[in-house]
Amino acid sequence: MRLRIKHKTSYRFDEPVHYGLQQLRTTPKNNHQQTVINWSTTIEGGKREVTFTDHHNNLVELISFDRDVTEVIVRSEGEVEVKDTSGVLGRQGGMTPLWLFARPTSLTKHGAGTRALVRQVEGTTDIERLHALSAVIGGAITYQVGTSHSGSTAEEAIAAGQGVCQDHAHVFITCAREMGYPARYVSGYLMMDDRVEQNATHAWAEAHVDGLGWVGFDVSNAQSPDDRYVRVATGLDYSGAAPVIGSRFGGEGEHLDVQIEVAQQ
Repeated sequence: MRLRIKHKTSYRFDEPVHYGLQQLRTTPKNNHQQTVINWSTTIEGGKREVTFTDHHNNLVELISFDRDVTEVIVRSEGEVEVKDTSGVLGRQGGMTPLWLFARPTSLTKHGAGTRALVRQVEGTTDIERLHALSAVIGGAITYQVGTSHSGSTAEEAIAAGQGVCQDHAHVFITCAREMGYPARYVSGYLMMDDRVEQNATHAWAEAHVDGLGWVGFDVSNAQSPDDRYVRVATGLDYSGAAPVIGSRFGGEGEHLDVQIEVAQQ
């Protein structure tokens, strides 16, 4: 399936920004499951300083804000051809060792909540256990917008009993690591069945299974990714795969607006 994606991020500030830097991870990856046909990123109110590939094989664009700017607009758009592989990505590539994905982070530290969820998991094979884990998490944490933030931890999401796709991914990653599976966070785009316009990117998790490699699990939608999913960035947690992350001096009174369109081409 060929998908057409438009991603616009707009910042408006009540006070001028004296200096600002942002890392963009909005360009999809090329792999055996998806092929980027074309992609471009344009910036208004700033400029691209450098482009590089990080240790997770994410394409990162470092942009700076124009001095004393009050509005910055970043547009990323293009076309991606995606195949349905039932969520199976295959073996680990690149220089990053698998053991790194077993390491907890500040957002994915296990505790009493994650251990309680793991005890509920049943199944005889790796895939059965991981799908069962996804179902257990989906039953324990209701999808609810506005109940968490980018710094919410897995344990906090479990305690709240509600969250969004980011929280579901963090809890899955934490539990999978507790069960002995290397796991990572994925940010990307999802073509919805009922609408084209969206106001946020999507997130899911991947676990590494012996004999299969990386396999994706979308707890929020109770399925593995198919040809409606476009993988953009991966990391140990949200902080390593966030579409936009950075800092600034000045620019009090920020107003953020995100507009995304994902449709079959």
